Amino acid sequence: MTGKNDFYKLLGVSRKAQPEEIRKAYKRLARKFHPDVNPGDKGAEDRFKKVSEAYDVLSDPKKRQMYDRLGYYSEAGFQPGEANPWGRRPVDFSGFDFSDLQGAGAGGGSSFRDIFSQLFGRGETPPQRPEPGSNLEYQATIGFWDAIRGTTVRLNILRQRSCPACNGKGTTGRERLCPECEGSGSADKTIVNLRFNVACTRCQGTGRLQDACVPCKGAGRLSEPESLEVRIPAGVQDGYRVRVPGKGNSGTQGGPRGDLYIITKVNSHPFFTRKGDDIYTVIPVTVPEAALGAKVEVPTIENARALLKIPPGTPSGQKFRLREKGVASLKSGKRGDQYVEVRIHIPKIADERSKEILREFSHLNPENPRNDLYRQL
Repeated sequence: MTGKNDFYKLLGVSRKAQPEEIRKAYKRLARKFHPDVNPGDKGAEDRFKKVSEAYDVLSDPKKRQMYDRLGYYSEAGFQPGEANPWGRRPVDFSGFDFSDLQGAGAGGGSSFRDIFSQLFGRGETPPQRPEPGSNLEYQATIGFWDAIRGTTVRLNILRQRSCPACNGKGTTGRERLCPECEGSGSADKTIVNLRFNVACTRCQGTGRLQDACVPCKGAGRLSEPESLEVRIPAGVQDGYRVRVPGKGNSGTQGGPRGDLYIITKVNSHPFFTRKGDDIYTVIPVTVPEAALGAKVEVPTIENARALLKIPPGTPSGQKFRLREKGVASLKSGKRGDQYVEVRIHIPKIADERSKEILREFSHLNPENPRNDLYRQL
């Protein structure tokens, strides 16, 4: 029974909406609330089921006519206690002692719950409804510069496509009357001397049957390889998901296709290290440059060199920032910064003249850099 929700309100359309408008609304909401897009979100899963139920009724002219007329849709055609629109009254169970049915089965062990599970087909295969296709994920390894500047990758994927032989329906050939119910879509069941009219289990209440499609074996989809090019935007990072709409698996019974997600794996660079949109580099400097100060050239990702001013007395490990010399953000377009770490390069002294100069320098500057360390001990 499906009268607890306003199907038009669930899909966000008016009661005069055309079939195409209903289909588009369903496709948009199904993608938004699909369990694959919202893993672990129970609320999204419940909303997806309600949206699918609403589309199942409003996309079928007969079901929609009944829903518009009665305000609900039921496979049985009416709700208990309400008039049947086809002129018959529902069975009135008021005043009936259901306890009399306990143990009234053929073997004396059936209960009232068992009887109603038979009546309403508990455990039977429900009618197939349009279901969105699932999403696909593939990993693409790209270079350091490709991630910064953008690139195009070619992928070979395997995805389920709608069967061309049956257009995704899973059945072929002309419809024929169901031999079980002779096209009525219903069948009589008698349980404990009570006669009930229920949906035919063979045709699922449609009254019609078709042969299963041979190529897809009734699934409506076939797994086929496909080669495609995907544009990777500039600024992606390691683990970024690039979405390609409509390139996932095809849906069933005419349901919309899923999406394809490309997970990027970015190779490292020997000189540049990226953290977010910032770039980190290490520059060696000489002892005189660090002691006296200097201006040194620093490579950047812009294929140019920036001039970095090193003040006198700069210690090894000191970091400097070059503003907006990092990667342009994928979301905002704003560039990150580049951080430059200075490391003092100690030369190998081989000649005597250089050794004399260093001894003289040590004599003129008798500073012990370990004194501060000793004071803390």
